[in-house]
Amino acid sequence: MIGDGLMTARLRRGEMTLGEKLWQVSWSLLLLIGALAGIGVAMLYSAANGNMDPWASRHIARFSVGLALLLVVAMVDIRQWMRYAYWLYALALVLLVAVEVRGTIGMGAQRWIDLGVFQLQPSELMKVTLVLALARFFHGADLADTGRPLYLILPTVLVLVPVALVLKQPDLGTALMMLAGAGVLFFVAGVRLWMFGLVVALGLAAIPVAWQVLHDYQKQRVLTFINPERDPLGAGYHILQSKIALGSGGLTGKGFLEGTQSHLNFLPEKQTDFIFVMLAEEFGMLAGMGLLLLYVLVLTYGLAIALRARNHFGRLVAIGVTFTFFLYVFINVAMVMGLIPVVGVPLPLVSYGGTAMMTLMLAFGLLMSVWVHRDVQIGRRGAYDDG
Repeated sequence: MIGDGLMTARLRRGEMTLGEKLWQVSWSLLLLIGALAGIGVAMLYSAANGNMDPWASRHIARFSVGLALLLVVAMVDIRQWMRYAYWLYALALVLLVAVEVRGTIGMGAQRWIDLGVFQLQPSELMKVTLVLALARFFHGADLADTGRPLYLILPTVLVLVPVALVLKQPDLGTALMMLAGAGVLFFVAGVRLWMFGLVVALGLAAIPVAWQVLHDYQKQRVLTFINPERDPLGAGYHILQSKIALGSGGLTGKGFLEGTQSHLNFLPEKQTDFIFVMLAEEFGMLAGMGLLLLYVLVLTYGLAIALRARNHFGRLVAIGVTFTFFLYVFINVAMVMGLIPVVGVPLPLVSYGGTAMMTLMLAFGLLMSVWVHRDVQIGRRGAYDDG
């Protein structure tokens, strides 16, 4: 009994050895993450017509590095992530500014920084560091604080500055993801509903102005979403081919490496944005539902970790990471089904992409750190709290 009490006290203070921390890791969650990455390898192998190169082999290498990163991040005390949250946010913000100065232009947008070994997309990194910064700010807040509009000026600035930089690249999809993810953290922190209503009303009133400042290709995407048949060989080509591939797969699919729309190159960007469609064409609707079930299980783990955390900072981080992951899945799947306009959001852990993979593994590392240190109690200033 005394030994159990001492162990509980050590856990609350975060006094764990490396071995004890590894014992606390949720290996079942890691198994789900690995299963998703394995599906990605199989589909990228198919996308290359039965070859590991150029996509599947790199996907394996990136996932292996990302898995090591996840475990390293998970071992770091959650209070350290809280301590350096603003600094990490500042670093991501500097990288976003660097994109404007020395960014690499690709596909009509300036979103990457060429580091020689790989190209870094700072907007992906900002999705995670913004969650850390907002969790750090709201950690010590109570309902009285979040009820005061002046108190919300700083976190609002923390959100709008990177959003403005991302919009300038331009990358409307990522900017909307950041706004939505921040909105969830504001809600969980206790911001009043009337404030959300005011923001929504202002947003609706600003639609005519926003339409005027949209780039031509962004307007085209919205118009194509409303009526894809208006330009079937141009702007509507992607979504029409996507729907054809989805429908042709039927219930059980055409078989591995047998997808006609994808392997005859009718389906665009099959290794990235439209990889879910290729899976549905080759393995059918049942496989697509199975993949979505795996995503639901991961999301369930994330929410369970958030509910189990005994410190508010960890709870907010877990919710922010989980909702960001949900947005990746929802936007990609809804996009390829024609439910929302086409935007460049990959299918997490399945689509090909270096920065997105590393960012997701970093985010899962933070989620795992919350789980490993779930019993640690943190005071308003970030110190151990025995109350």
